[in-house]
Amino acid sequence: MGRSFENRKHSILKTAGQKSKIYSKYGKLLYVVARNGVPDPEVNPALRSLIDKAKRDQVPSHVIEKAIEKAKGTGGEDYVAARYEGFGPSGCSVIVDCLTDNANRTITDVRNCFTKTGSKLGPAGSVAHLFDHLAVLSFKGDDEDRVLEAMLDADVDVDDIENNDGQLTLFAPASEFYKAKQALSEAFPEIELEVEEITFIPQANAEISAEDLPTFEKFINMLNDCDDVQDVYHNGIVPEPSA
Repeated sequence: MGRSFENRKHSILKTAGQKSKIYSKYGKLLYVVARNGVPDPEVNPALRSLIDKAKRDQVPSHVIEKAIEKAKGTGGEDYVAARYEGFGPSGCSVIVDCLTDNANRTITDVRNCFTKTGSKLGPAGSVAHLFDHLAVLSFKGDDEDRVLEAMLDADVDVDDIENNDGQLTLFAPASEFYKAKQALSEAFPEIELEVEEITFIPQANAEISAEDLPTFEKFINMLNDCDDVQDVYHNGIVPEPSA
């Protein structure tokens, strides 16, 4: 066990100047999840979970409702998922998840981010094996045994449970996300999940050198500014500022 989990900086930045980008990205993702399933959160757990996440990120109700209503109609955009992998500054491993209705535009935008920062875009699978694809659920608590018992009762395959100063973090295979969340909800109806996501967690970290730090920050910012990019995962560790 003993996995050290650090809250990664989400690719959707929560600054005032980025609000429109937040709304746009959530609107697109809500539309896709609603359209690919049932546009009713009561019977679509993926949609319900995404709505909860959007609300925590302060996405207005009208943005959420508009995306779902759009998904109920006919026609509309045909978005598909696209994943790109490669190596960033200081050799860090990077995974870029996108939703796109124009694959040529998206790959051009992503490739530019790599090219203009001296990074290297690799083939599919070039770095994904260096990450664990996991469901992560985190909440206040300290009873690891009770959480593990709830997961065993629900037949959830637990990867790890971490207790850090009264904050429990459960790691499970990505495919177990909804089953694990439901089991927690039934066993601990009073808890409020502070983190609930499916993410890529690096198996090992790469130190970003002080020399590469400006380029690394530019690289990540450029990716986040791409309209089709939904999430950026990397194993880069930024050096502590000098005293």
